[in-house]
Amino acid sequence: MHVTSESPILYFGTPVVLISTLNEDGSANLAPMSSAWWLGWRAVLGMGASSKTTQNLARTGQCVLNLPSDAQVGAVDAIARTTGSDPVPGSKVARGYSSVHDKFARAGLTPAPSRVVRPPRIAECPVQMECSVTDSRGLAAEDPTYGGFAMVIEVSIEHLHLEESILLDGSPDRVDPDKWRPLIMSFAEFYGLADGRVHRSELAEIPQSAYPRAGAHAAAASLLT
Repeated sequence: MHVTSESPILYFGTPVVLISTLNEDGSANLAPMSSAWWLGWRAVLGMGASSKTTQNLARTGQCVLNLPSDAQVGAVDAIARTTGSDPVPGSKVARGYSSVHDKFARAGLTPAPSRVVRPPRIAECPVQMECSVTDSRGLAAEDPTYGGFAMVIEVSIEHLHLEESILLDGSPDRVDPDKWRPLIMSFAEFYGLADGRVHRSELAEIPQSAYPRAGAHAAAASLLT
């Protein structure tokens, strides 16, 4: 039996991402989000148009996508209702947000230098992706109610850092899904993965060498200009 629904959110379950960007004064901003997906070495991000992170991405064209494990849920939740904007945008005031300048300190996380972009990585996150913005557009521009509310931002992953503890034994280029414990958001609640696979995957039988490798990335010097 199914019923017709008008659920205000459709977050059926995606990984939590902590995005680090740079503010106008050179300080680091940190924002949790979960509207993200990957294809090859590209990622598509859904961000609120009024957020400080979106403004920083538009101005600098750079970010780091840090993926926390389920063990770091406390750090993520500590900044869940904070914003780097001051004053707090009206839409976030209504949802109980407060302005916090140093979110690394609030979350108890450690900034680490990146290799090819200016925003810092999060040292504690097992996955860190240094990225540059390649495209952006407004979401639902034709909708008079929802248009202007959110942005769709495409980024290119320029440098990938993986913690050794989540790698497949003997391979620096493959994550072992039995070791990687991503933090998942489903309908605004935090979840982890159940232990072990629920079923073998036919797709997992395809060797990763059969997929195209990442294209040539821009030189660090060009990214830092």
